[in-house]
Amino acid sequence: MASFTLQGIPVSRGIAIGRAHLLRPAALDVQHYLVGQEQVEAEVQRLQAAIVQVHKELQAIWSDLPLDAPTELGAFIDVHVLILSDPMISEAPLDIIRTRHYNAEWALVSQIDELSAQFDEIEDDYLRERKADIQQVAERVLKVLTGTAGSATRSDGIDERSANMIVVARDISPADMMQFRDVAFTGFVTDEGGQNSHTAIVSRSLGIPAVVGMGNASHLIEQDDWLIIDSDAGVVIVAPSTLVLEQYRERQTVLMKARKKLGKLKKTPAITQDGVEITLLANIELPQDAAPALEAGASGVGLFRSEFLFMESSGQEHKLPTEEEQFEAYRTAVTAMKGRPVTIRTLDVGADKPLDTTEHNILNPALGLRAIRYCLAEPQLFLTQLRAILRASAFGSVKILIPMMAHGFEIDQSLAMIEQAKTELRKEGKDFDANIAVGAMIEIPAAALSLPMFVKKLDFLSVGTNDLIQYTLAIDRADHEVAHLYDDLHPAILQLLQMIITAGERAGIPVSICGGMAGDIRLTRLLTGMGFRELSMPAALLPEIKQEILNTRLDALQGHVKKILRSYDSATIRETLAVMGSITASLPTLH
Repeated sequence: MASFTLQGIPVSRGIAIGRAHLLRPAALDVQHYLVGQEQVEAEVQRLQAAIVQVHKELQAIWSDLPLDAPTELGAFIDVHVLILSDPMISEAPLDIIRTRHYNAEWALVSQIDELSAQFDEIEDDYLRERKADIQQVAERVLKVLTGTAGSATRSDGIDERSANMIVVARDISPADMMQFRDVAFTGFVTDEGGQNSHTAIVSRSLGIPAVVGMGNASHLIEQDDWLIIDSDAGVVIVAPSTLVLEQYRERQTVLMKARKKLGKLKKTPAITQDGVEITLLANIELPQDAAPALEAGASGVGLFRSEFLFMESSGQEHKLPTEEEQFEAYRTAVTAMKGRPVTIRTLDVGADKPLDTTEHNILNPALGLRAIRYCLAEPQLFLTQLRAILRASAFGSVKILIPMMAHGFEIDQSLAMIEQAKTELRKEGKDFDANIAVGAMIEIPAAALSLPMFVKKLDFLSVGTNDLIQYTLAIDRADHEVAHLYDDLHPAILQLLQMIITAGERAGIPVSICGGMAGDIRLTRLLTGMGFRELSMPAALLPEIKQEILNTRLDALQGHVKKILRSYDSATIRETLAVMGSITASLPTLH
């Protein structure tokens, strides 16, 4: 077989070498037929029985989780249980059977198609990719209905060739990933997914190389093909030559040795060679993510995306998480961090997010009623969340982060809502931190250009680089046709970042970065050289970023940083960045 290379989205780091194991999903192209009136209830019962069986399967997988399994796996299985229990899955298809007389498989797929279309309209990457959860749950039910429930699990009698197994699939659910826990799998390749898909999140937490969003890899790769995953480059090499295999094995050995060394840095402070301390924080999506972040060496949580608590209520306005449910989730994260700060971002959803099933005709959801705009338009929802966050602040260090503010009145109204929540809690005799810090997420160019009105009224700033780049360059980062224009080193982006950090320094308030740039090791020296002292990123990236900081002398970078900030030439910026990447490597460590 001739060797060929596939390109996808890198979502973790490292190299994997092994045999392809194809994971076949349940066919969504199911049979379509109408059932007679006398058969309707039997068809309803058939679907109900399949849902009950999948519930039992998920509970069994949860019970069998090994003690050392990543927290994310259990949390994701919980998500699938919640989805399976949601009336949009457990009841709506039954109504379709009763009203349209569809067979069970057709009814389920019809409902899933409708929900998937709603998720496709979501602007937020993380929430949009939760469509995969719904599809994965549906596939498990379809496997029961079609009698193929065992097709996603590993085959018996896996021989020595599969000792280094690379799973190839259209997509992989967390529950299916657990079916391989007794087999040595070394990597994942999927047709679908992005930076925030479950395959991406779990692969990062496990430290396993993965490339996603490959389009049709599962159709091009054959069972037992030799594969190389270069997840740094987002490349999968199929049927590599002996010479290429040997070259990658040598690189793999070097990387494995380096990873073991990084594990020793967990408790080492991130201090540059010239004595400047950098605070490294973790981004989390789930309350259960806090403990692993602490174990990875995080000095706190720089971004807790509270959207996760709301997303399971799609189409169920009356089922939005209560104050108590939110409070318990926030308190879980706060107590797990053992006194280290936890920054909770208030709800970042909007008219384009699936909090209800109302049809919206929004030309551009990214510019619509989202984040703080949505919260101020739904004051009771906002007040409930603020009360829950404030109550959690009685159990540790908590900060409130408000996303997408651009106007002075948004700052004033947000602060007024926080004061209202405090007043209510005082009357009820409930404890909270009266001096809780409140900050703004700077992710709109207008905010970056009007920082004085932010620093006068708020306690800290946090830069959301993903949206800042999107809005500044007028690029939809979810649109593959313009994805090549998404440039975190564009001169305009660097100028805005410099403006933000300078404004923070002058006002004497901290400025952190919680977007994708913070976890990009190529940019660590540039960001710290510009003056950023707080970086927040996925916990798995903390060790390598810390090592980069430990090998850096900021005083040796200043001339290069100034050159980059003065330049409007892309090639010059990248060349100078490359020089910065090598300038400190040979310097001795100071004691």
